[in-house]
Amino acid sequence: MTIPLRVLIAAPRGFCAGVDRAIEIVERAIERYGAPVYVRHEIVHNRFVVDALKAKGAVFVEELDEVPDGAPVVFSAHGVAKTVAEEATGRGLDWLDATCPLVSKVHRQAERHLEAGRHILFIGHRGHPEVIGTMGQVPQGAMTLIETLADVEAIAQEPDRPLAFLTQTTLSVDDTAAIVAALRARFPAIVGPRAEDICYATSNRQTAVKAIAGDCDLILVVGAPSSSNSVRLVEVAERCGTRARLIQCASEIAPDWLDGVATIGVTAGASAPEVLVQAVIDRLGRWRAIHCETVTTAEERMVFKLPKQLVE
Repeated sequence: MTIPLRVLIAAPRGFCAGVDRAIEIVERAIERYGAPVYVRHEIVHNRFVVDALKAKGAVFVEELDEVPDGAPVVFSAHGVAKTVAEEATGRGLDWLDATCPLVSKVHRQAERHLEAGRHILFIGHRGHPEVIGTMGQVPQGAMTLIETLADVEAIAQEPDRPLAFLTQTTLSVDDTAAIVAALRARFPAIVGPRAEDICYATSNRQTAVKAIAGDCDLILVVGAPSSSNSVRLVEVAERCGTRARLIQCASEIAPDWLDGVATIGVTAGASAPEVLVQAVIDRLGRWRAIHCETVTTAEERMVFKLPKQLVE
Protein backbone atom coordinates (compact mmCIF):
# COMPACT_ATOMS: atom_id res chain seq x y z
CA MET A 1 0.00 0.00 0.00
CA THR A 2 1.39 3.42 -1.02
CA ILE A 3 1.85 5.83 1.87
CA PRO A 4 -0.05 9.13 1.39
CA LEU A 5 2.15 12.08 0.56
CA ARG A 6 2.03 15.00 3.00
CA VAL A 7 2.23 18.30 1.13
CA LEU A 8 3.18 21.43 3.09
CA ILE A 9 2.24 24.55 1.13
CA ALA A 10 4.17 27.64 2.24
CA ALA A 11 2.35 30.93 2.73
CA PRO A 12 3.04 33.60 1.71
CA ARG A 13 4.09 32.42 -1.75
CA GLY A 14 3.77 33.57 -5.35
CA PHE A 15 2.76 37.00 -6.58
CA CYS A 16 3.69 40.06 -4.52
CA ALA A 17 2.17 43.53 -4.75
CA GLY A 18 4.91 44.77 -7.08
CA VAL A 19 4.30 41.92 -9.54
CA ASP A 20 0.51 42.37 -9.38
CA ARG A 21 1.00 46.07 -10.15
CA ALA A 22 3.41 45.46 -13.05
CA ILE A 23 1.10 42.95 -14.75
CA GLU A 24 -1.91 45.22 -14.30
CA ILE A 25 0.02 48.13 -15.84
CA VAL A 26 0.66 46.11 -19.01
CA GLU A 27 -2.94 44.86 -19.17
CA ARG A 28 -4.38 48.35 -18.67
CA ALA A 29 -1.96 49.83 -21.20
CA ILE A 30 -3.19 47.34 -23.80
CA GLU A 31 -6.80 48.30 -22.99
CA ARG A 32 -6.01 52.02 -23.19
CA TYR A 33 -3.71 52.15 -26.22
CA GLY A 34 -4.64 48.95 -28.03
CA ALA A 35 -2.17 46.26 -29.12
CA PRO A 36 0.69 46.17 -29.52
CA VAL A 37 2.14 47.61 -26.32
CA TYR A 38 5.89 47.18 -26.06
CA VAL A 39 7.55 46.06 -22.84
CA ARG A 40 11.26 46.61 -22.28
CA HIS A 41 12.62 43.40 -20.77
CA GLU A 42 10.41 40.68 -19.26
CA ILE A 43 7.85 42.51 -17.11
CA VAL A 44 8.59 39.90 -14.41
CA HIS A 45 10.75 36.80 -14.57
CA ASN A 46 8.13 34.18 -15.37
CA ARG A 47 7.55 32.54 -18.75
CA PHE A 48 3.88 31.78 -18.00
CA VAL A 49 3.15 35.43 -17.21
CA VAL A 50 5.09 36.70 -20.23
CA ASP A 51 3.33 34.29 -22.61
CA ALA A 52 -0.09 35.26 -21.22
CA LEU A 53 0.65 38.96 -21.80
CA LYS A 54 1.98 38.24 -25.31
CA ALA A 55 -1.35 36.60 -26.10
CA LYS A 56 -3.12 39.84 -25.06
CA GLY A 57 -0.94 42.04 -27.26
CA ALA A 58 2.30 42.74 -25.40
CA VAL A 59 5.56 42.69 -27.36
CA PHE A 60 8.69 42.12 -25.30
CA VAL A 61 11.97 43.71 -26.36
CA GLU A 62 15.38 44.08 -24.77
CA GLU A 63 16.20 47.62 -25.88
CA LEU A 64 14.28 50.75 -26.85
CA ASP A 65 15.66 50.76 -30.39
CA GLU A 66 13.33 47.80 -31.01
CA VAL A 67 10.30 49.99 -30.19
CA PRO A 68 8.75 51.81 -33.19
CA ASP A 69 8.33 55.57 -33.01
CA GLY A 70 5.04 56.56 -31.46
CA ALA A 71 4.41 53.18 -29.80
CA PRO A 72 3.62 52.88 -26.07
CA VAL A 73 6.28 51.16 -23.98
CA VAL A 74 6.32 49.81 -20.41
CA PHE A 75 9.48 49.51 -18.28
CA SER A 76 9.70 46.26 -16.31
CA ALA A 77 9.21 45.81 -12.56
CA HIS A 78 12.98 45.53 -12.09
CA GLY A 79 13.58 49.20 -12.92
CA VAL A 80 15.73 50.87 -15.56
CA ALA A 81 18.69 53.22 -15.68
CA LYS A 82 17.93 56.93 -15.97
CA THR A 83 19.35 56.94 -19.49
CA VAL A 84 16.59 54.57 -20.65
CA ALA A 85 13.82 56.92 -19.50
CA GLU A 86 15.71 59.87 -20.98
CA GLU A 87 16.02 58.08 -24.32
CA ALA A 88 12.30 57.25 -24.32
CA THR A 89 11.41 60.87 -23.56
CA GLY A 90 13.83 62.13 -26.20
CA ARG A 91 12.16 59.94 -28.82
CA GLY A 92 8.71 61.11 -27.77
CA LEU A 93 7.64 57.62 -26.72
CA ASP A 94 4.58 57.31 -24.48
CA TRP A 95 6.18 55.33 -21.66
CA LEU A 96 4.90 53.83 -18.43
CA ASP A 97 7.09 52.86 -15.49
CA ALA A 98 6.17 49.51 -13.89
CA THR A 99 9.19 49.59 -11.57
CA CYS A 100 8.28 48.09 -8.20
CA PRO A 101 7.84 50.98 -5.74
CA LEU A 102 10.24 49.26 -3.34
CA VAL A 103 12.92 49.29 -6.05
CA SER A 104 12.10 52.93 -6.79
CA LYS A 105 12.68 53.66 -3.10
CA VAL A 106 16.22 52.30 -3.42
CA HIS A 107 16.74 54.51 -6.47
CA ARG A 108 15.75 57.59 -4.45
CA GLN A 109 18.09 56.56 -1.63
CA ALA A 110 20.94 56.31 -4.15
CA GLU A 111 20.23 59.83 -5.37
CA ARG A 112 20.25 61.19 -1.82
CA HIS A 113 23.58 59.52 -1.01
CA LEU A 114 25.04 60.98 -4.20
CA GLU A 115 23.83 64.46 -3.22
CA ALA A 116 25.41 64.00 0.22
CA GLY A 117 28.77 63.16 -1.37
CA ARG A 118 28.81 59.51 -0.32
CA HIS A 119 30.23 56.67 -2.40
CA ILE A 120 27.67 53.85 -2.54
CA LEU A 121 28.40 50.17 -1.98
CA PHE A 122 25.55 48.24 -3.59
CA ILE A 123 24.97 44.65 -2.48
CA GLY A 124 23.56 42.64 -5.37
CA HIS A 125 24.12 40.18 -8.21
CA ARG A 126 26.03 41.37 -11.26
CA GLY A 127 23.96 41.43 -14.43
CA HIS A 128 20.56 41.27 -12.76
CA PRO A 129 18.16 43.84 -14.31
CA GLU A 130 17.44 45.41 -10.93
CA VAL A 131 21.17 45.90 -10.30
CA ILE A 132 21.69 47.41 -13.75
CA GLY A 133 18.76 49.78 -13.18
CA THR A 134 19.86 50.84 -9.72
CA MET A 135 23.48 51.40 -10.67
CA GLY A 136 22.18 53.44 -13.59
CA GLN A 137 20.65 56.00 -11.21
CA VAL A 138 24.05 57.54 -10.50
CA PRO A 139 27.07 58.47 -12.64
CA GLN A 140 29.50 55.70 -13.48
CA GLY A 141 32.01 55.22 -10.67
CA ALA A 142 29.69 56.56 -7.96
CA MET A 143 28.60 53.05 -6.96
CA THR A 144 30.57 49.84 -6.35
CA LEU A 145 28.90 46.43 -6.63
CA ILE A 146 29.40 44.06 -3.70
CA GLU A 147 28.49 40.41 -4.26
CA THR A 148 30.47 38.52 -1.61
CA LEU A 149 32.31 38.88 1.68
CA ALA A 150 35.53 38.78 -0.34
CA ASP A 151 34.38 41.90 -2.19
CA VAL A 152 34.06 43.68 1.15
CA GLU A 153 37.67 42.89 1.97
CA ALA A 154 38.80 44.04 -1.49
CA ILE A 155 37.33 47.54 -1.19
CA ALA A 156 40.07 50.13 -1.48
CA GLN A 157 39.67 52.21 1.65
CA GLU A 158 40.20 55.92 1.05
CA PRO A 159 40.58 58.23 4.07
CA ASP A 160 37.80 60.74 4.51
CA ARG A 161 35.60 59.19 1.81
CA PRO A 162 32.03 58.96 3.20
CA LEU A 163 30.38 55.63 2.41
CA ALA A 164 26.82 54.33 2.22
CA PHE A 165 25.35 50.95 1.32
CA LEU A 166 22.17 49.79 -0.36
CA THR A 167 20.91 46.35 -1.35
CA GLN A 168 19.07 44.63 -4.17
CA THR A 169 15.53 43.87 -3.01
CA THR A 170 15.49 40.14 -3.86
CA LEU A 171 18.54 38.83 -2.00
CA SER A 172 18.91 36.16 0.65
CA VAL A 173 18.18 37.76 4.01
CA ASP A 174 20.90 35.73 5.73
CA ASP A 175 23.60 36.31 3.09
CA THR A 176 22.88 40.02 3.02
CA ALA A 177 23.00 40.29 6.81
CA ALA A 178 26.48 38.75 6.79
CA ILE A 179 27.74 41.19 4.16
CA VAL A 180 26.18 44.17 5.95
CA ALA A 181 27.82 43.07 9.20
CA ALA A 182 31.19 42.87 7.44
CA LEU A 183 30.72 46.34 5.94
CA ARG A 184 29.82 47.84 9.31
CA ALA A 185 32.80 46.12 10.95
CA ARG A 186 35.23 47.45 8.36
CA PHE A 187 33.63 50.87 7.92
CA PRO A 188 31.98 51.84 11.24
CA ALA A 189 30.82 55.20 9.88
CA ILE A 190 29.08 53.73 6.83
CA VAL A 191 25.51 54.95 6.33
CA GLY A 192 22.79 52.41 5.61
CA PRO A 193 19.02 52.32 5.33
CA ARG A 194 16.98 52.15 8.51
CA ALA A 195 16.00 48.65 7.45
CA GLU A 196 17.72 46.56 4.79
CA ASP A 197 16.22 47.09 1.34
CA ILE A 198 15.21 43.45 0.86
CA CYS A 199 11.50 43.68 0.15
CA TYR A 200 8.81 42.40 2.50
CA ALA A 201 7.71 39.73 -0.01
CA THR A 202 11.21 38.30 -0.44
CA SER A 203 11.72 38.17 3.33
CA ASN A 204 8.29 36.65 3.96
CA ARG A 205 8.76 33.90 1.38
CA GLN A 206 12.14 32.98 2.80
CA THR A 207 10.70 32.86 6.34
CA ALA A 208 7.87 30.60 5.13
CA VAL A 209 10.37 28.19 3.57
CA LYS A 210 12.35 28.06 6.81
CA ALA A 211 9.12 27.22 8.67
CA ILE A 212 8.43 24.09 6.59
CA ALA A 213 11.97 22.98 5.72
CA GLY A 214 12.56 20.96 8.88
CA ASP A 215 9.52 18.78 8.18
CA CYS A 216 10.17 18.22 4.47
CA ASP A 217 12.18 15.61 2.60
CA LEU A 218 12.04 17.76 -0.54
CA ILE A 219 10.88 21.31 -1.35
CA LEU A 220 9.70 22.33 -4.81
CA VAL A 221 10.11 26.02 -5.65
CA VAL A 222 8.03 27.23 -8.58
CA GLY A 223 9.91 29.98 -10.37
CA ALA A 224 12.28 30.86 -13.19
CA PRO A 225 16.06 30.36 -13.16
CA SER A 226 16.36 34.09 -13.96
CA SER A 227 14.22 35.01 -10.92
CA SER A 228 16.57 36.05 -8.13
CA ASN A 229 14.03 35.65 -5.34
CA SER A 230 13.07 32.15 -6.58
CA VAL A 231 16.70 30.98 -6.69
CA ARG A 232 17.18 32.37 -3.18
CA LEU A 233 14.26 30.22 -1.93
CA VAL A 234 16.09 27.11 -3.12
CA GLU A 235 19.24 28.26 -1.34
CA VAL A 236 17.31 28.96 1.87
CA ALA A 237 15.82 25.45 1.85
CA GLU A 238 19.19 23.84 1.20
CA ARG A 239 20.78 25.89 3.96
CA CYS A 240 18.17 24.41 6.29
CA GLY A 241 19.40 20.94 5.29
CA THR A 242 16.50 20.13 2.97
CA ARG A 243 16.74 19.04 -0.67
CA ALA A 244 15.14 21.58 -3.00
CA ARG A 245 14.43 21.85 -6.72
CA LEU A 246 13.58 24.90 -8.80
CA ILE A 247 10.90 24.14 -11.40
CA GLN A 248 9.17 26.38 -13.91
CA CYS A 249 6.09 24.20 -14.30
CA ALA A 250 4.54 20.95 -13.04
CA SER A 251 5.53 18.94 -16.11
CA GLU A 252 9.18 19.07 -15.00
CA ILE A 253 8.43 16.89 -11.96
CA ALA A 254 9.43 13.24 -12.42
CA PRO A 255 7.74 10.40 -10.48
CA ASP A 256 11.06 9.17 -9.07
CA TRP A 257 11.48 12.50 -7.25
CA LEU A 258 8.99 11.13 -4.74
CA ASP A 259 10.98 7.96 -3.98
CA GLY A 260 11.51 7.85 -0.23
CA VAL A 261 9.64 11.15 0.24
CA ALA A 262 7.00 11.25 2.98
CA THR A 263 6.60 15.05 3.17
CA ILE A 264 7.11 17.51 0.35
CA GLY A 265 7.06 21.29 0.53
CA VAL A 266 5.74 23.59 -2.18
CA THR A 267 6.33 27.32 -2.57
CA ALA A 268 6.65 29.87 -5.38
CA GLY A 269 8.75 32.90 -6.12
CA ALA A 270 7.18 36.35 -6.18
CA SER A 271 6.70 36.30 -9.96
CA ALA A 272 5.05 32.86 -10.18
CA PRO A 273 1.22 32.74 -10.44
CA GLU A 274 -0.85 30.54 -8.14
CA VAL A 275 -2.15 28.49 -11.08
CA LEU A 276 1.35 26.98 -11.42
CA VAL A 277 1.35 25.96 -7.74
CA GLN A 278 -2.02 24.27 -8.12
CA ALA A 279 -0.74 22.43 -11.19
CA VAL A 280 2.16 21.08 -9.11
CA ILE A 281 -0.23 19.80 -6.44
CA ASP A 282 -2.45 18.18 -9.11
CA ARG A 283 0.56 16.42 -10.65
CA LEU A 284 1.71 15.07 -7.28
CA GLY A 285 -1.80 13.72 -6.81
CA ARG A 286 -1.48 11.59 -9.95
CA TRP A 287 1.11 9.38 -8.30
CA ARG A 288 0.21 9.42 -4.62
CA ALA A 289 -2.74 10.14 -2.42
CA ILE A 290 -1.94 13.55 -0.95
CA HIS A 291 -2.78 15.40 2.23
CA CYS A 292 -2.26 19.16 1.88
CA GLU A 293 -1.54 21.57 4.73
CA THR A 294 -0.95 25.31 4.37
CA VAL A 295 1.67 26.71 6.73
CA THR A 296 1.19 30.47 7.10
CA THR A 297 3.89 32.66 8.63
CA ALA A 298 2.61 36.10 7.59
CA GLU A 299 -0.39 37.85 6.05
CA GLU A 300 0.27 40.20 3.15
CA ARG A 301 -2.12 43.08 2.38
CA MET A 302 0.22 45.44 0.52
CA VAL A 303 -1.22 47.15 -2.56
CA PHE A 304 0.67 49.61 -4.77
CA LYS A 305 -0.92 52.45 -6.74
CA LEU A 306 -0.94 52.47 -10.54
CA PRO A 307 0.68 55.26 -12.60
CA LYS A 308 -1.50 58.33 -12.95
CA GLN A 309 -1.80 57.86 -16.74
CA LEU A 310 -3.78 54.66 -16.19
CA VAL A 311 -6.22 55.89 -13.55
CA GLU A 312 -7.13 59.32 -14.92
